[in-house]
Amino acid sequence: MPDIVMELHGMPVLVCAAEGPKLADEAAALDLIGEAMYAGAQWVSVPVERVAEDFFLLRTGLAGEIAQKFVNYRLCLTIVGDISHHVASSTALRDFVFETNRGRQLWFVTTPDEFAERLRPRTSGPTSQPRPEAGASADSGA
Repeated sequence: MPDIVMELHGMPVLVCAAEGPKLADEAAALDLIGEAMYAGAQWVSVPVERVAEDFFLLRTGLAGEIAQKFVNYRLCLTIVGDISHHVASSTALRDFVFETNRGRQLWFVTTPDEFAERLRPRTSGPTSQPRPEAGASADSGA
């Protein structure tokens, strides 16, 4: 199955097939970035099977290099699949995954459904307060 572009909650996503070149260096990242930009995608979703093992060894610097390439081109990257064995053996990777998942540039998710759910637009809740009228002061009693 080839890589395809699909829309998830209004967001164009390049969904990479499990078979294909490994995300193993900056050149591979640039190839995916080029493919995504050509297709008009804003996110690239890569199955864990296509990610080189060195990506998960933070001391190699590969994860940082690849993440930086995506940031430079204003694209977002999601790694989809079970990385629990990598996270269990590295506190640094566990912290990296936790921090990147708090942001909007690089996510690690277990399933495509989890990725789609994270892309779902959020609405503001009932706790938002209305702004005061122009010219009214908070202590004027008006």
